[in-house]
Amino acid sequence: MIRKMFRLVVLVTIAVVTAKVQDDPAANQILNFKEKTKGPIAIMTTAAGAPIEYKEATVTLNERLIFNEYFMDAMTHLVRERIPERLVHAKAGGAFGYFELTHDISDICKAKLFSKVGQRTPIAARFSPVVVERGGIDTSRDARGFALKFYTEDGNFDIVGFNTPMYVYKDPLLFPTFVRAQKRNPATNVLDPNMLWDFLTLQPESLHMFLLVFGDRGVPDGYRHMPGFGIHTYQVVNEHGESHFIRFHFRPDAGIKNLRSKEAMRLAAFDPDYATRDLYRAIGNGDFPSWTASIQVLTESDVKNAGFDVFDVTRVLPIKKYPLRPFGRFVLNKNAVNYFAEIEQLAFSPANLVPGILGGPDKVFEARRLAYRDAQYHRLGANFFNIPVNCPIQHKAFPYNRDGPPPVKDNQRDIPNYYPNSFNGPVPYKEADKVELIEVYQDQPDNYEQARDLYENEMTPDERKRLIENILYSLGPATKFLQDRAVKMFGRIHSDLSERLWQGLQANRTKSPYDWDDL
Repeated sequence: MIRKMFRLVVLVTIAVVTAKVQDDPAANQILNFKEKTKGPIAIMTTAAGAPIEYKEATVTLNERLIFNEYFMDAMTHLVRERIPERLVHAKAGGAFGYFELTHDISDICKAKLFSKVGQRTPIAARFSPVVVERGGIDTSRDARGFALKFYTEDGNFDIVGFNTPMYVYKDPLLFPTFVRAQKRNPATNVLDPNMLWDFLTLQPESLHMFLLVFGDRGVPDGYRHMPGFGIHTYQVVNEHGESHFIRFHFRPDAGIKNLRSKEAMRLAAFDPDYATRDLYRAIGNGDFPSWTASIQVLTESDVKNAGFDVFDVTRVLPIKKYPLRPFGRFVLNKNAVNYFAEIEQLAFSPANLVPGILGGPDKVFEARRLAYRDAQYHRLGANFFNIPVNCPIQHKAFPYNRDGPPPVKDNQRDIPNYYPNSFNGPVPYKEADKVELIEVYQDQPDNYEQARDLYENEMTPDERKRLIENILYSLGPATKFLQDRAVKMFGRIHSDLSERLWQGLQANRTKSPYDWDDL
């Protein structure tokens, strides 16, 4: 009887798993392709289009290899199929959809994508852990990139944001240091907690963001439940030439959900592509994820009288003081047909702005305008903007750039290649009363009070307990002088935080606080 019941349970389990797989667009992509094509789609050809004979494609033994164009074509291309991966944000999920304006904000911004309620603008989205390499896991404890490309009628507008409302440092000079401290030790080629904690304790403004990273928000439950933030305070202009200053917020309509550490570790072992798979599967099943878009709005007077640097990316703008103003919604309803072409080659830049949106006056934004462009040149070549996914799709671009490595598309055909010229080449538009991006003075960061408020007022006792465990898991293997320095730094945030960390370290909490037998 028991054996029969056991067999029944096993059969039911197999049936459930099979049913789930059958309904999974991510698992069945290649099977779905077979079903919809009804036989081979074409005769194989070389890259030059010549048809390939059966024998050339199936055997090379006792044949002259150099005369087999299929072999030569495939072999020489294989070692060239990888491009340099992103230094950070290397692994990602992404999709396409639309942004719909739901509220009129023309009183503060004249950008055409915000000009008419109900107007829809095509978008591309890319979500990514910061530190993880391209072959890594989706459930690492890490901040996430939250990047959006709006294909507007005035060209592409990019928001290259994060899933945290603040950033790590205020001075862009620290970017190489921050990246290297989180990457692999150059001697051992393993991740080194001494390097990370050396950075965090030498740059205490980073602790504000890392309270979120080490807290319950450090591992999002897939990308569909992850919020996004523009992190910069953008200057925008209306039709009257009046400036306002805004921060972008994107909240998932399905709700914000995060994973506990044990579940994240379990998924890392059994489904390292958890978030990427979940996003693809949901869209493939017609369960289209969406986000509500809001802004915090400041006037010039608000900026002058804020009492703190509203352009400091390591700080948040208090919601009570600057409430959220909804203005739109975006929906992702289309998966990439080819990941490399459409997601890996998707190139973002904070410099992609449109009339009415001037960008951020802070130094991090200015540095990113250089860094992102330089990264795309390195990874994708000088003509990366001619890759279809990076082209404006609502109108044709008319730059004066020519030549260089492919893709060049039509290379601007026979249009003159210099400006100014007397032969009817493209000309710039004229704007009456043009408004310039303001210049700001930024002092050194000192924002312990916001980190303190986060710990005191936004975290429950259980959340604080898990925060301590996660910090100890990372800090425990670090050397003693870094532990001592970290405890001291956390003491400037809150005495309870530093005391509990000190006690944890004293109790020899240097091993993982997670029982692997429970995973």
